[in-house]
Amino acid sequence: MSEKRLKRKIIKKKLFTKNRLVILNEDTFEEVFSLRLTLMNVFVVASIGALLIIFITTYIIAFTPLREYIPGYASTKLKKDATELALKSDSLSRALKKNEAYIASIRKILTGDLDYAKFSKDSITATNLEPVSEEDLQPTKADLLLREQVAREDKYNLFEKAKPKTGVVLFPPAKGLITEKYNPKEKHYAVDVALAKNTPIKSILSGTVIFADWTPTNGNVIIIRHNNGFISAYKHAASLTKDQGENVKSGEVIALAGSTGQESTGVHLHFELWKDGYPIDPSIFIAFE
Repeated sequence: MSEKRLKRKIIKKKLFTKNRLVILNEDTFEEVFSLRLTLMNVFVVASIGALLIIFITTYIIAFTPLREYIPGYASTKLKKDATELALKSDSLSRALKKNEAYIASIRKILTGDLDYAKFSKDSITATNLEPVSEEDLQPTKADLLLREQVAREDKYNLFEKAKPKTGVVLFPPAKGLITEKYNPKEKHYAVDVALAKNTPIKSILSGTVIFADWTPTNGNVIIIRHNNGFISAYKHAASLTKDQGENVKSGEVIALAGSTGQESTGVHLHFELWKDGYPIDPSIFIAFE
């Protein structure tokens, strides 16, 4: 026990023994600065300094923008920009797919390579007709009473609301003799109308020109996108009066009749009508003659 106490006393004496740190002038040996220190003071000051350095470093990394300058530490702005770029790239990829599908459909319109759908004359959308029995057509007593009441009220009604019977009216692009009809079996998804040279060709509906240029096969071609999913194509024109991106009105002149392109057999209009990506017979809805 005496040896342990002796060692403790020696260590305590070393820790608390006062020492003087003196700074002397090298030339005159004059005392410039002196400081009394003990090993315990040095240890305490060093420990406090180390804790302060650790605390300040942690604070800078956690709560200040200076952490962005630390190598390997990602900045908040960089993360935000990366997130925005990821969202934009995803949106651009979807837009690119839509544009590719749209361009593919326009290419099929120009080449005529597409399956066709059958449409009824009364409606653009084909419907399944089911037989109805005569009993279902007979009005009930409630229906008869309602009809009498409505008839009495309408008898003295001076104002009636007129409603259009048709939703879309197609303007004839040109008047002439049909030389070749719509024939999907022969992959002729159009109506050929014989015209005199430079006859004005008009838009069937208001819309936007999505293609207006010369092609080797069909000559001068103009394609217009309308509302309700309609697309009209006019081929073999002598010249075009509208450019891509322009808006046109119903009945507005968009081209002049001619005979351009390798597949042209004379001055005529090769007219195609499409609905929701499918070709339909234009003569069902338009009177060319």
